[in-house]
Amino acid sequence: MSVRISVVVPTYRRPRLLDRCLAALARQTCPPDTFEIVVADDGGDSATRAVVLRRGRAAGGPRVRYVRVSGRRGPAAARNQGWRAAAGEIIAFTDDDCVPDPDWLLQGVAAVRGHDAAWGRVLVPLPPEPTDFERDMARLAQAGFVTANCFCRRAALVAIGGLDENFTAPWREDSDLHFSLLERGFAVAQASRARVVHPVRRAPWGASLRQQRKILFDALLYKKHPALYRAWIRRAPRWDYYGILALLALAAGGAVSATPWLTWTAGAGWLAATAGFCLARLRRTSHRPLHVAEMAFTSALIPPLAVFWRLVGALRYRVMFF
Repeated sequence: MSVRISVVVPTYRRPRLLDRCLAALARQTCPPDTFEIVVADDGGDSATRAVVLRRGRAAGGPRVRYVRVSGRRGPAAARNQGWRAAAGEIIAFTDDDCVPDPDWLLQGVAAVRGHDAAWGRVLVPLPPEPTDFERDMARLAQAGFVTANCFCRRAALVAIGGLDENFTAPWREDSDLHFSLLERGFAVAQASRARVVHPVRRAPWGASLRQQRKILFDALLYKKHPALYRAWIRRAPRWDYYGILALLALAAGGAVSATPWLTWTAGAGWLAATAGFCLARLRRTSHRPLHVAEMAFTSALIPPLAVFWRLVGALRYRVMFF
C-alpha cells in the first residue's frame, strides 16, 4: 500500500525527547505501510541523526526519514522542509517533545475527511502544585489550532505557500498557518479524539522574562491577520501593562522633578498594581518560597518588558500594535 500520511517532526538538539516521540509514533494503530515519519533536524545534530537512523532500522515499523534543515532556521522553516520532502497526501505535524496517543493518526485522518485541515487536542499533565510557567504551558490544552497536533492536506499547504518562515521562534507560526487557511477559504475541522500528551519540562528561574521577546511575533501575526488575531488570540491590548508602566513613569518623573506627592502617589499605585499582578500569577500555583520570590521579581519586570517588545514589534513590522 502506498504512503498516504507523512508525519513531520521538527527537532533541535533534543535527541532523548525525539526518541520518546518516535517510540510513540511507532506504536500507532495505523498500518505502518500507510504512513512515514519525516524528522526535520534544525540543529544538524549527530545524536539526533543517530536516533532517527536507529528508529528507521526497526523491523515492522513505519519508514523513518531524516531531513537536515538548510538555509533559514526555526520551526516554521523546519516544518516546511519536512513536508516538502514528504511523500504523503496528508501531512500530520507534531513536536519532538510530544507523545501522541496510539490512535492519534487514525483519529486525525478521520477528521480530515471532507476537510482541508484539522487540529487535535494537546494534553498537558500538571503536578499538584504547578509553577506559573507550568500553568502557562497548560493553556495549550485550551488552544485552538497548534502545530503540536494538526493535519493538513498537501494541496492546502501548497496553495498557501506553507508556513511563514519569518516566524523564526516557536510562537504564533501555528496561528499564522491556521489563519492563512481560513482566509483562503479552506475547511478546517477539530479532531477532538486525536490527542497528544505534552509533558512540561522544568524551566530555569525567571523563564517568563525571556518569553516576552516572543511578543515580536504577535505583532507580525497581527499585521497579517488583524481581525482573526482579535477574534482568536487577544480581543484587546494589555492595557493593564500600559497602566502599570505609566504609574512607574509618573513615580520616576516625580522623583526627577522633586514632586514628593506625585512620587509617593504614583509609586504606591505601581506597587499595588504590581502586587495584584503577582498575586494573580500565584493563584492556583506553587507557594514555595523560591517560586514566590520569582513571581515577585518577574512581576515587576514583565509589564515594561512586554510593552518594550510590543513597541519593537510595531516598529519592525510597521504596524500599529499595542
